[in-house]
Amino acid sequence: MARNIQLREAIREAMSEEMRRDDRVFLMGEEVAQYNGAYKVSKGMLDEFGPKRVIDTPIAELGFAGIGVGAAMNGLRPIVEFMTWNFAVLAFDQIINNAAKTLSQSAGQFSCPIVFRGPSGSAGQLAQQHSQTFESWMANCPGLKVISCTHVADTKGLMKSAIRDNDPICFMESEVAYAESGEVPDGEYLVPIGVAAVRREGTDVTIVSYNKMMNVALDAAKELEKEGISAEVIDLRTIRPLDHQTLVNSVKKTNRMVVVDECWPFAGVSAEIAYEIQKYAFDYLDAPVIRVNSADTSLPYAPTLVDAWIPNPAKVIKAVKEVMYVNA
Repeated sequence: MARNIQLREAIREAMSEEMRRDDRVFLMGEEVAQYNGAYKVSKGMLDEFGPKRVIDTPIAELGFAGIGVGAAMNGLRPIVEFMTWNFAVLAFDQIINNAAKTLSQSAGQFSCPIVFRGPSGSAGQLAQQHSQTFESWMANCPGLKVISCTHVADTKGLMKSAIRDNDPICFMESEVAYAESGEVPDGEYLVPIGVAAVRREGTDVTIVSYNKMMNVALDAAKELEKEGISAEVIDLRTIRPLDHQTLVNSVKKTNRMVVVDECWPFAGVSAEIAYEIQKYAFDYLDAPVIRVNSADTSLPYAPTLVDAWIPNPAKVIKAVKEVMYVNA
């Protein structure tokens, strides 16, 4: 059996189930307790687990991230919520220099099983300092695993897997997707880290994306189908480790690839994918890999400029026709 629930509820269920299963798991962050979370992800958790396991913190990301890292090194399994990954920039010293490097710099004597989670990417008119996409930033650091998903069932399964994992994990969500609904299986449900999902089978072109840009990719595929173009759509789900084998297998079938990525284009996730495909599937390509990214500027505030800045189905369709050498 399955139930239709919102993304925020799926994340809450994952955290709550793991907290019931393992009393070492706890949640901390700004407004997670008394206010039920800035986006109501942790609604009701304080009532069930109490203030020692659902902990409101000061507005001090560096401080509470550091407390989480120390707790993880001492046997606990913290979940640290950032109200947005834009605010987590303040905590990069703890995430990069401590959490990510604990295992290697202790010669394997200490692990750091911690989940840093919160929304990444743009959410409308939030302007430059509240709209950055951090998947490529975090994936650049050895020692971190990076998950970025808004598929409701898979987000629950991946969150449970992340909480159980012994490595530090950056879990990227989306403000604009918290209210989206989807079917979630009843009972225990885990999704393996590092495995992409084929959301739509196709034969003519591979479209790759993740997080809320999956909606853009799928909408584009539906429009392309009306024109007789069959697009295979792949949801990365995990950015690091990257499941390049699923991407290569798809390109061997379709011979073309378009990557839809909300990151800025320079050194982004799409750039890494393009490199991987030319390395492992060059002989199967009938056209260069094309990337559809956000504009290489800070995000404007005006709604018309926001629309022009971010990837949309029309841009993806144009890119697909380009790799297929079809006149747009």
